[in-house]
Amino acid sequence: MEPVPSGATMWAAAVVLATLVPGLVFYALLRLMPGEDRPRWRIWLANHLERLAARLRHAHRDELPDPFDTLRVQDRLGIVARYVQALEADKRAMARAERIIASQMAYDYLLEEACHLAGVEIPPHAKGDPAERFREEVELAGRGWAW
Repeated sequence: MEPVPSGATMWAAAVVLATLVPGLVFYALLRLMPGEDRPRWRIWLANHLERLAARLRHAHRDELPDPFDTLRVQDRLGIVARYVQALEADKRAMARAERIIASQMAYDYLLEEACHLAGVEIPPHAKGDPAERFREEVELAGRGWAW
């Protein structure tokens, strides 16, 4: 025959359950709320769902380039072009060659983005190819781009 728990043991078990169960429920509800330390799986899932929603939103619409994107690229092209010209004119600049190369690479990237927005086809070419840079500038100027 098994011993029957005494009143004190039953009382202790009731107190433990009375404090443990609400604490676990509160913890579970707290974990469902977004906060500073969101788990990676939630971030991953949110990113994938957002991409899926964007695809579904734009599935039936023809994508036209945003005119403000075009203005932003034209503005950035002008700024980077003036910066490269200023670097080439300044003979005393520190690490001048590296800065010119980096600026020209940024200019080439912006030219490619502008060609994409304007519908100019870009054939495969070497990075920093001056002939391709000139061709892209002429194509963009022919389509009304100015920077």
